Amino acid sequence: MKEEFLHFIWENKLFQSDSLWTRDGEQVQIMSPGRHNKDAGPDFFDARIRIGKTLWAGNIEIHTKASDWNRHGHQNDPVYRNTILHVVSVADIVVYNDLGSALPALVIRWPEWIAHNYDMLIRSHDWIACASFLYQVDPFRIRFFLNGIVIERLKAKIEAISKVLKETNDNWSETFYCMLARSFGVGANSLPFEMLARSLPQSVLAHHHNSLFQIESLLFGQAGLLGGELFADSYYLGLREEYRFLALKYGLKPIEGHLWKFMRMHPGNFPTIRIAQFAALIHNSQGLFGAVTEATNLDELRKLFSLTASDYWDSHYSFNKPSVTRKKVFGDQIFNLILINVVVPFYFMFGDYQNKLTLKDRALEILEQLPAENNRLISRWSEAGVVAANALESQALLQLQHNYCEPKRCLECTIGHKIIVHEPV
Repeated sequence: MKEEFLHFIWENKLFQSDSLWTRDGEQVQIMSPGRHNKDAGPDFFDARIRIGKTLWAGNIEIHTKASDWNRHGHQNDPVYRNTILHVVSVADIVVYNDLGSALPALVIRWPEWIAHNYDMLIRSHDWIACASFLYQVDPFRIRFFLNGIVIERLKAKIEAISKVLKETNDNWSETFYCMLARSFGVGANSLPFEMLARSLPQSVLAHHHNSLFQIESLLFGQAGLLGGELFADSYYLGLREEYRFLALKYGLKPIEGHLWKFMRMHPGNFPTIRIAQFAALIHNSQGLFGAVTEATNLDELRKLFSLTASDYWDSHYSFNKPSVTRKKVFGDQIFNLILINVVVPFYFMFGDYQNKLTLKDRALEILEQLPAENNRLISRWSEAGVVAANALESQALLQLQHNYCEPKRCLECTIGHKIIVHEPV
């Protein structure tokens, strides 16, 4: 049996209590199994056990075979000197610490049905290991677990933000601008959008806050989308002329235009449309980061992101190619994605930074108010009986799928735990 399974048995005290004897014949009583250590060093800290008549406090090391102690080099490592019990499933040898003292060994046993349930999960070829066993778990317990696991997903997003914050010398406004631009890329164009923002400081755009045309020329020019076409409409030519002047003024160098993806995309998601909408956002919202963090509810945020691309784009999806007239309004779907992937984690992170619990609470409130995401994975969870009530739960289900189900970390999952310990009738 894998070592992590033994950790699970020990931590949750699922071993058979009538078999707690050392290999030397002394009875063992477990007062506390200790705190699980997931870093280097002994597996459990601060355990309290009684061996015979002696009460011990210290660390626990767990191996499948006792000989793994030597194989891992613990016999020469003073870090393991305070190990008070060696817990194993097979006691094939006697082991010693670095001072030459023999360690008491406890061979643990567990109910066969626990091992059977665990084995079924690990060997499952279903899309998630527990798909056929979810009915065994109380739906309330699943929802409670999801409320906790969404924080893990937020922390993962915050790590990505932290890297950019460090690169901008702790400039929150510039970091928000870069991450917001990335989110406008809608997956396929996220990277070139972020590259565009990094190549064009927010401070440059701020100098031209009152002119939407100049903001558009800067963004489209830096995007590498104002090339050398000989035949073009007046809007395109005007943008290109304005950009040449501004690029010279600020010493700007554009990114490569070929990085943008247009093929197999819905025209409403073309990078040209998203850049035009991003320009409208910059034009309409001076001090964008401050405006976002000061918004007190979802309606105020929605008002900030009520965007429409400039008039040229009413009849275009790409430069110099007229199309059927249609206003290019910023849709609810991308607005929700921006809130989930940028605004909410920024609220959570900035709330920590400023010690404002209200910002962190607002982040979770927004997730609870937004509808659940509509994608293939969330649909599969719904078919399995776990229906996300809102974006908080759909985000938690995505975290659960990617970080627990795919690597089969069933032992660390509350749902997996309940299935593993479910005793057959």
